[in-house]
Amino acid sequence: MTKPQLKPEPGAETAPRPHAPVAEAELRVSDADREKVAELLRDAYAEGRLDADEHAERIEAAYAAKTFGDLAPLTRDLPARPLSFEKQPLNAPQGAPQPPARQESPTMVAIFGGASRKGRWRVGSQLSAFAAFGGVEIDLSDAVFESPEVEITVMAMFGGVEIRVPENVSLQGSGVGIFGGFDVREQTAADPYAPVVRVKGLALFGGCTAKPSRGKKLKEWVRRQLGAD
Repeated sequence: MTKPQLKPEPGAETAPRPHAPVAEAELRVSDADREKVAELLRDAYAEGRLDADEHAERIEAAYAAKTFGDLAPLTRDLPARPLSFEKQPLNAPQGAPQPPARQESPTMVAIFGGASRKGRWRVGSQLSAFAAFGGVEIDLSDAVFESPEVEITVMAMFGGVEIRVPENVSLQGSGVGIFGGFDVREQTAADPYAPVVRVKGLALFGGCTAKPSRGKKLKEWVRRQLGAD
């Protein structure tokens, strides 16, 4: 004879059920996790493992990723340092992480004023600067390059545009100065995989200068040659 099951009295509290553990692939990722994968993809592109379209598509997916399950497929077919779910204790000694690079607009405008961009920011393949009775400052010294070629289009009318690049990238210029100056201090990087910055445009009653920033090197692109992880 089976015993009748007792029903809880009305208002009686029941013990909460424990939540099921979350699968590792469903864990949320941080900005540092996204940046790590983006760096792996940049290395793979520089080594010829990814073409331009694959690189651009995976970079976009990396920065849009929400979970480790979104990130893992992006490096699964790459031989170097595949993404893993290995966890580190909270008290494990770690180096100071780099802050995530900022996402900025590809257009800069200064009219009767100034516009400046410097520090750690992501630069794509296209950038434009317009200065009218004002000034634009573009500092790529600490930027994170997401493309092997960066084309900067300048229009300076009664204003000025100043551009600084790391000393170990290639710099080329094809601008025109009309009653103004268009000065690009061209250089060729020793590393054949280093990005190329091309500056073009017009300076009308204004000026544009582009030059290397001495002492500033782009480490995130050439890390594999410097022996860094």
